[in-house]
Amino acid sequence: MKLTSASSALWSKRISLLILITTVRAIVNPSAEWEARVKGLLKAELKRRNVSYAQLVEKLAAIGVVDSEPNIRNKLSRGKFTAVFLIQCLQAIGASSLRLSE
Repeated sequence: MKLTSASSALWSKRISLLILITTVRAIVNPSAEWEARVKGLLKAELKRRNVSYAQLVEKLAAIGVVDSEPNIRNKLSRGKFTAVFLIQCLQAIGASSLRLSE
């Protein structure tokens, strides 16, 4: 697909807008970086153990935590969940430790 100067300018404006939005979010929500890190940690543990969201729902239910797959997917997508939820997930998937860095 060949970009015209008008479409190139539009893409440039969109990219600038995305950069601005990202910058504003970082200023407004300084903990966003930490939320992303925790989200990444939990997702990595699930992937390492080859556990899907559906399987996580079942494993959580086995330890008495009732949640739905869409709700868990949303929590992990946003990266906004409590430390209690993190520990429950780690317990449910059998994680006895957590790597904080690679």
